[in-house]
Amino acid sequence: QVQLVESGGGLVQAGGSLRLSCAASGRTFSRYTMGWFRQAPGKEREFVAAISWDIKTAYADSVKGRFTISRDIAKNTVYLRMNSLKPEDTAVYFCAVGVNIATTTAYYDYWGQGTQVTVSS
Repeated sequence: QVQLVESGGGLVQAGGSLRLSCAASGRTFSRYTMGWFRQAPGKEREFVAAISWDIKTAYADSVKGRFTISRDIAKNTVYLRMNSLKPEDTAVYFCAVGVNIATTTAYYDYWGQGTQVTVSS
């Protein structure tokens, strides 16, 4: 059974940093794309960043230059380093696994339960 478990969320002041982790179990995703999405209250789930098996990356415009996605293939884990956080980054952050880099949820097959990130002003 595939499981994706996120961790690292929390409450941080504007301008601060957090690092999210997502550990996958149940199968190896070394040849898959791993990504992050987020969902704020009352809003649709939106793409944040993704990294392919050959370490190509993609970012939403709203996080470019502030967030960095990385992965440890041996550990089946993806990370999201978030710097210069803003109140508008407040959301539940979900990791996901799909075949190719894509910015829409429909292209991802596996999802974690999410971790809350709250940025205070």
